[in-house]
Amino acid sequence: MHGVMAMMVALLHLPGDTVPVFPVVEGSNLEGRNMILPADFGGDLNVVLVAFQRDQQSDVDTWTPALKAMASERPGLRVYELPTLGRRYRLMRGFIDGGMRRGIPDSAVRAATITLYIDKDSFKRPMGIESEGTIHIFLVERGGAIRWRGEGRYTPELGSKLAAAVAGIPTPR
Repeated sequence: MHGVMAMMVALLHLPGDTVPVFPVVEGSNLEGRNMILPADFGGDLNVVLVAFQRDQQSDVDTWTPALKAMASERPGLRVYELPTLGRRYRLMRGFIDGGMRRGIPDSAVRAATITLYIDKDSFKRPMGIESEGTIHIFLVERGGAIRWRGEGRYTPELGSKLAAAVAGIPTPR
């Protein structure tokens, strides 16, 4: 598995790239499926909300209505939540993921919630994340290219910027 990941990293970080690329990470969704991101993102375009602290879920939730509307208007757009914790929490994965699973009755939302237990600094650096004090929102193409980023609770201004970024990327045929 690690050889595949190394090959994916090599493919995603071609020399001379100017577009930031979502780093390759492993996680599991709340339905128990192991995933390697960005390869396992299901959309042609993927809105990825990254949260680092439990109390940031309310900030993530502010995006839900706008993202549901966007996804209904754009075929191939998927939305993912990535609760991101340090590796030291892996030992408590069953407890943490179980608590989140019980709190989310919708199986589609559980399938799109992928918990990461990773070296956060290695993840944050290529993403340009400087603070864990707020949520971060990324628009990621199927191949991993990050086409837009924002941070914080939903605002009409941020929502409009994301919608414009989505509209600026042609729908695959």
